[in-house]
Amino acid sequence: MAHQEITRSALDGGALSIDTQIVLRRYDLLVQAEQAPESALEELHGTLRGGGAGYDQFFALAELSLQHAARSGLQEYYLAAAVYAYAFLFPAGAEPELSPIDPRIRVACDIYNRAIAHAFADPDDGAVVPAAGDFALPFGSLAVEFDPVSLDWGYLRLVDLRASSGYAVRGLRNRYRRPGIGAPLAAATEPRDAEHPLEDFVPPMIRVATTLILRIDDPRAQLLTSQIDGTLELHATTEQPVIELDDRTLPLEAEPSVALASALVESAYWKRELRGFLGDLVGAEAPSALFGMEPHRRGRIPVVFVHGTHSSPARWADMVNDLASVPGIDRLYEFWFFRYSSGSPIPYSAMLLRRALIETVDAFDPDGDGACLRQMVVVGHSQGGLLTKMTAIEAGSDLWGTISDRPIEEAPFSEETRALLREAMFVEPLPFVARTIFISTPHRGSFLASSMLARRLAARLIKMPAKVVEFGAELGGMSPDDAAHFRSVGGATSIDNMSPNDDFIQALASIPVAPSVTANSIIPVKDDTPLEDADDGVVKYMSAHIDEAESELIVRSGHSTQSNPHTIEEMRRILMLHQQETTCGAADAAPSTNESGIPAAQD
Repeated sequence: MAHQEITRSALDGGALSIDTQIVLRRYDLLVQAEQAPESALEELHGTLRGGGAGYDQFFALAELSLQHAARSGLQEYYLAAAVYAYAFLFPAGAEPELSPIDPRIRVACDIYNRAIAHAFADPDDGAVVPAAGDFALPFGSLAVEFDPVSLDWGYLRLVDLRASSGYAVRGLRNRYRRPGIGAPLAAATEPRDAEHPLEDFVPPMIRVATTLILRIDDPRAQLLTSQIDGTLELHATTEQPVIELDDRTLPLEAEPSVALASALVESAYWKRELRGFLGDLVGAEAPSALFGMEPHRRGRIPVVFVHGTHSSPARWADMVNDLASVPGIDRLYEFWFFRYSSGSPIPYSAMLLRRALIETVDAFDPDGDGACLRQMVVVGHSQGGLLTKMTAIEAGSDLWGTISDRPIEEAPFSEETRALLREAMFVEPLPFVARTIFISTPHRGSFLASSMLARRLAARLIKMPAKVVEFGAELGGMSPDDAAHFRSVGGATSIDNMSPNDDFIQALASIPVAPSVTANSIIPVKDDTPLEDADDGVVKYMSAHIDEAESELIVRSGHSTQSNPHTIEEMRRILMLHQQETTCGAADAAPSTNESGIPAAQD
């Protein structure tokens, strides 16, 4: 009870803090503050004019203003709370600094942060709208400057800003908050440059952790007048985690988990997973796509996540949420995701992944001098691990041999089909992929895919991509002499490819990851069964194990282990090791800045 009494504040929606009550009693305003808060605030504000006001008065004014604003909904009192809190936190040398462990500092930060979010919120839909203009204060007015350039984020524009404090986060194991100064917001994006070659690399459903700051020069001096001047600033915390205020470097308040969770809700990924497996059978085929959570920034290493069968990028949410909070990882890496129709043949899906990676790297680094971009880490779960492996192998003609015993140059296909087959089957290591991480990967197939019933059901339900259908049609139209040199694989699904007896999976398993690429494995097993017999419910340990892996972690888990804390910790370890082994950060030039002083995210 005593602890609650000494730690409570108006932030909890209840009584004022003991510190503010003491100040109100000093001026005989405690009862008046409850019955007539506006007149109490006016009288307390009047004590500033004598010039003897200090931390105590500014804190009390900030907290009482916030309490009254919350009860009345009056915008001018939210603004007043922000101004008073700023004057408490940044006295501009008016008096000695407070002890850094004074509990009022954190409360004042939270008052300031909350007050800004409410002060600039649209009363109709709740969106935070930073804007220049003259705003009423209970004791005068606040002239606000705002440069719209701060809404620019690389080739995107930040729109529809929402206060993070208004969200309840569900579906993620952890909610991360980075305490600091400023109102944490989650912003949507829209292209501001329709001509940018990758204007859709950050999809519309992605939300960005941003922070709104109201900067006031010499606030205590300005509070002695009726006119206060301030500047609003919006910062993307992925670009700028700290800010200079009153000659101090302070962290910006951020809630990255809120931005991630809201993106998952808006994307409706959970509802799309079946569609992604069945192709366009349900009339809503989602095209394959490589996308990021933010524009690419020079000096960052991409970590590309490739989901598995009947799955989606949303399955990586917990892992990304946790990894993005790790110091070091949050500043050197950026996270990309590959989405594809997981029922399609694996060589076809792997071709789309490779093509997307090549096109994206070429667009972001046309001169080929982005050292970090060329230290890429590709992470695949389940079937996604097979796609990942095909970014890092020298296949020669081994995969083609599962289709035909005739050289591809002699195959009676159209030039378009022959080019597609060459791209899909004759793969070489992508020069920018430096490391692959395999999670629950059926390198030698899955025992569930060996079921004839499962394969027949998949064949009946999955709608093949048009290019695969054309290949099958050309196979079916061959002469008997030509057809004798080809296996009938035109209708093979990913389930067929992952059967342990399938020629393709056996050939792929015989090809090791190239020596130029580091491989790591994370293999879940359900129980303490000896490894030679263990499985995760979908893939046997002996199928997931590869000899060339630099490391192999066994995790007690089911097949979907992406949210398992041991899996995530191993990912953290590997990425930190990868960071230590590369010097790409020093090799890349320092990022340029846009007009707002924020590093330009690949403008």
